[in-house]
Amino acid sequence: MALLGILGVMAGFTAFAVPIYDYFSKATGIGGTARTAAVAPEVVIDRTITVRLNADVGRHLPWRFQPAQRTVTMAIGETTEVSYMVENLSDETVTGSAVFNVTPFKMGPYFFTIACFCYEQQTLAPGERAEMGVKFFIDPSIIDNANLDDLKSFTLSYVFFKRSITNKSEPLVQSKAIPNTPPAAQEGT
Repeated sequence: MALLGILGVMAGFTAFAVPIYDYFSKATGIGGTARTAAVAPEVVIDRTITVRLNADVGRHLPWRFQPAQRTVTMAIGETTEVSYMVENLSDETVTGSAVFNVTPFKMGPYFFTIACFCYEQQTLAPGERAEMGVKFFIDPSIIDNANLDDLKSFTLSYVFFKRSITNKSEPLVQSKAIPNTPPAAQEGT
């Protein structure tokens, strides 16, 4: 009976491991999961950090997705807004949703979004283009962590997935990264 009880507890941990880890990551920022905030801090610190912007799409999503700019340099505590461009390359209306993280993972507890396109599903008609914004800041308490004194840059990465009829995201098996060229150079492609 004891062994069956232990087996039952282990099965329960296995069944709920992903939701528990997801909740823990969002609450603590561990694993590069960014956190959300209603407002930015009132303190801006005279220390800058460079944010590299990355965009990928899941293998079944026929979209072109890229940041409007590749990097942005910002002050700690400053609210910054960046844009991502997306285009539906198919002849069908397609709905997608995005997930994001920051790397290195140690940056996760200090990166906060105020507004993000990733919180809602996005639907694009055939050939439709859209600009989507993200508003974020770096928590000024980062200066209290001596282990991050050498951190001069980090990557904010988004992946868009096609949404199915059951509203479940496809697994990322292969990504179609936008080539590392300025958006203007890709206009006629």
